[in-house]
Amino acid sequence: MSTLFLAGIQLLHVPDGFLNIPISVLCWVVTLIVLYFAVKQAQDDFDERLVPLAGIMAAFIFAAQMLNFPVAGGTSGHLIGATLSFVVLGPWVGTLAMTAVISLQALIFQDGGLVVMGANILVMGIVPGFVGYGLFQMVKNQSRGVQLGATAVAAWLSVMLAALVTALLLGFSGTTALSVAIPAMLGVHALIGLGEALITVAALSFIMQTRPQLLTDDAPAGSGKWIVSGIILALLVVLLAPFASGSPDGLEWVAEQAGFLHTAVNAPFQLLPDYTIPGLGETGSSTILAGMIGALIVAAVTFGLGRLLRRS
Repeated sequence: MSTLFLAGIQLLHVPDGFLNIPISVLCWVVTLIVLYFAVKQAQDDFDERLVPLAGIMAAFIFAAQMLNFPVAGGTSGHLIGATLSFVVLGPWVGTLAMTAVISLQALIFQDGGLVVMGANILVMGIVPGFVGYGLFQMVKNQSRGVQLGATAVAAWLSVMLAALVTALLLGFSGTTALSVAIPAMLGVHALIGLGEALITVAALSFIMQTRPQLLTDDAPAGSGKWIVSGIILALLVVLLAPFASGSPDGLEWVAEQAGFLHTAVNAPFQLLPDYTIPGLGETGSSTILAGMIGALIVAAVTFGLGRLLRRS
């Protein structure tokens, strides 16, 4: 995996130490409230077809987030995927799918802190997801071209809003000044958002071409063959992980420039740190194997959550 380390800390997502305890707790409260309504609404409006689709979508987003792409100024970015998840799965199942991805990234791969996990779910799942979904809903009955154009704008704007919220959390935590965090985060993520828009539009266009019924309210449940094909596609994306950019991502670059990178705190444990298999080192094969394991775990957990919603 191509991301920098500081004493074993991975900085793709917000690590522990960047936010103070009151801000972290506040983010947990907001996130848990949204998750409560997400679970309740998903149960009330349960849709059988979304159970396997959520697993496939979560696995794909997990795999795609491993692929840092270079942007100007020696920085890199990676897909958030919240707009894509919410558009395909709806806001409530989309929230649960993104929560599964972000939580397992922290628990298994030490990608993002545990104390600030609520903040990461809020910033990478809830905020960009609802922004992107809201804009897409405004044009869902328009032509395909209009839908894809609006999706590009929604995906870009979702990244900008996520960057703004992150900057505000950093400023209110006293980690860095708002006058530094806001322009720095918005500046670098304006470029990263372009990558988010391109990937989101490409993925949505592929769905429109191959399985357009997935975007309708009366779509049939997918066949077993289609489900397996979706998982295989996610695993194929993992094969590209060793070629990801080695430049620091947007948040890491801002932390370096603003001088608060050293405040990151090590995870209390390590399972598959930096998306590698212990003993195999930071090799391409180690990254691919760890990524495939992660994608399968994310798919299984998300599928399991969907089954629990149905039984409830």
